[in-house]
This record gives sequence, structure tokens and C-alpha cells, in this order.
Amino acid sequence: MAGFECSDLMNASNHRVDLLKMTGHLKLLSEDYSRISSVGIKTVREGIRWSVVEYMPYQYDFSVVLEMMSAGKDGDIQQIWDICHFGFPADLTPFHPEFRLRFVSLCKAFVSFYMLHYPGELLYVTPINEVSFLSWLGGEAAGTVPYCRKKGWEVKYALMSAYIAGVKAMKELSSMVRVVTTEPLVNMVPGLEPTAEDYAEAAAQNEQQFQFVDMLCGRLCPELGGNADLVDVIGYNFYYNNQWIIGGHEFLGWNDPVPDSRWLPLSDLLESAYKRYGKPIMLSETSHPKEDRPLWIAMVANECAKVIDRHVPLVGICLYPIIDRPDWDYPEVWHHSGLWDNDASTGSSRVLHQQSAAALLKGQQLIAGHMKLSE
Repeated sequence: MAGFECSDLMNASNHRVDLLKMTGHLKLLSEDYSRISSVGIKTVREGIRWSVVEYMPYQYDFSVVLEMMSAGKDGDIQQIWDICHFGFPADLTPFHPEFRLRFVSLCKAFVSFYMLHYPGELLYVTPINEVSFLSWLGGEAAGTVPYCRKKGWEVKYALMSAYIAGVKAMKELSSMVRVVTTEPLVNMVPGLEPTAEDYAEAAAQNEQQFQFVDMLCGRLCPELGGNADLVDVIGYNFYYNNQWIIGGHEFLGWNDPVPDSRWLPLSDLLESAYKRYGKPIMLSETSHPKEDRPLWIAMVANECAKVIDRHVPLVGICLYPIIDRPDWDYPEVWHHSGLWDNDASTGSSRVLHQQSAAALLKGQQLIAGHMKLSE
């Protein structure tokens, strides 16, 4: 799978960033879909951009979304739609008294719009992308709306109240709606020579990563109305910095000459997460910046092959972003983490990273072989 970066959030400087525009994807829809098709990818993650679609409270313009859907149909591309990928309309925060009402109304409007244009077809949606990360970014780090500290749980609760209500409204409108979650998959460990308290604290912090799905499934905060039928595929996002030592910002090395014994293989993390809920899973985001991209793709393919061998229903692996993206807070800095790079020196926004493409092909062949063996 391929993910096109679609954040439309207010960044740390309170400036709106619109990465669908900044990466050029909206102007190059058909070309981008041809590019990913050329490397054997036919499923994408896209976003509708709430801040753009709801141009006035309860008033919607899906014209650009329709162009994206049409390009997908023309290119035989399956699309999974983020309704909210970090960004809200300028007049909204999760603490606004109408936040839940506005989100539910948006969800209903989007499903109705889709049913009008594509009746009888499945609609895959991610209501709100990475609730856990968004709650931390806006509620603990003051990096986006609502720019708070020590309010992470309150932000998460407000987001989940809207999320659950939105999913219920969509599934009531159409039996063709399928909900795909996308949450960070992390491993937090104690430092060297840990005490019993350090182990306990690491375990408690690891447990927090599952709060979102527990709430969605009704295991936590049942007053919000969650239940297991609200989610169809559980997606996990995994990057090189998803394993770290508690109490600081020191990440565990994933490719060190002498491996850190505290680093857990991706296959083990995915299998454990699957067993918690028993739902089909997806690696909904993964990538690595710069020169280590091919090594990361190879590692991910090997680990996902192990997951398939263990008969875990892994339904997709998403390279995210597939096209290079600029930083939210420093837009002049590009991450060089896509399969295609942005090269400012030549003016080209689509430069294939050949080593990554070669690693992708090998990974696809490996996965295909293990899928045949598992049948």
C-alpha cells in the first residue's frame, strides 16, 4: 500500500499546513497513481482534509474529493479515506461544545456523498488518524490545536467521544462502511539496571498505547458507547523511533552492530497486538528517512513474512509517505522518506529512490511467497 501525506493541521507556530498541496499530489493525481501502479501498488491511504471540506459550519464541498475518487477509479486504485488527519476547521478544537456534533455531521455527509456517487461499493474510512499521537501533540506537547500541556487524556476522551459517535452514524447510514484504525505501535523500556518500579512504569506506559482501541471496543470508558463491532481492521503505525527508554528521548537502535536486547522485533509486536483484539491487522504506516530506507523496507518485509507464517491476518503494509514530504514545523526541510524524493536542486518533485524501489520489489516477492505458503 501507499500513503499520501494528507495532514492539514495547525503546526507549532499556529500556521496551517496542507501537505496534499505542498507535495503536489493534488496536481499530479493521475500521474501519482500511475507511478505507484508501476511498482505493484494498487491500494492507497488518502485524506479528505476536514479544514477544506467544511468551509462553513455544517456546510461541505467535496468537489476536490470527487476528483481524487475519480482518479482512483480511472487508475483502478483502492482508496482508504482519512476523514480527519490531524487538522480541524479553524473555529474548532476538541474542547469546543459542538466538536462531536460537527464531526458526526461531517461523517454522515461524507458517507452520503460517497453513496451518491458510488452506490453499492465498500467505503474504507479512518475517522481520526492516530488519536493517541494527536492527543499527545495537542494535549501534552502544545504542538497543535488545542495547544495544551498536561491535558492529553482530556483531548483523547473528547476525540474518542466524537470518533465513536461518528462511526455509529456512518455504519447506520450504510452497511458498506468499513472502519480502519491507524495507531502507533510502540515499545517503551526501562533504562539500564532497572528497578522493579522502572519495569512497572514501562509496562504501564506500554499499556497506554491500547487505550484508543480499548475505548473504541467498549473495554475502557464504556459510557462512550464503544463496542467491538465498530472496527473492522486495526492498523498499526511503526517507525524507527517507536521504541524508546522511558523518562527521556533516547530511542533504541534498530540496526546496531550489537543489537539492543530491549528492542522487540516488529513481528512480535504485531502478533501480540493482533492477539489482543482478534481482528485483521494492517501495518498502516511505516518508512525511514534518507539512506537507510532500503534496509528498513527489507526489515519490514522480513518481519511481516514472519507474521504471515504465524497465520496472523495481516491485510496490508503501507509505505507512508510514498511521496517525500516537508516537515510540519519547518516546511523548508524535506524528510526524504518516500519512495519518490523531492529534489529542489532540479525542480523535480518525483525522483524515484532506486535502492528503495529495488528493496520494495524484493519485499513484495518475499511476501507473495509466504502468502502462497500460508494458504
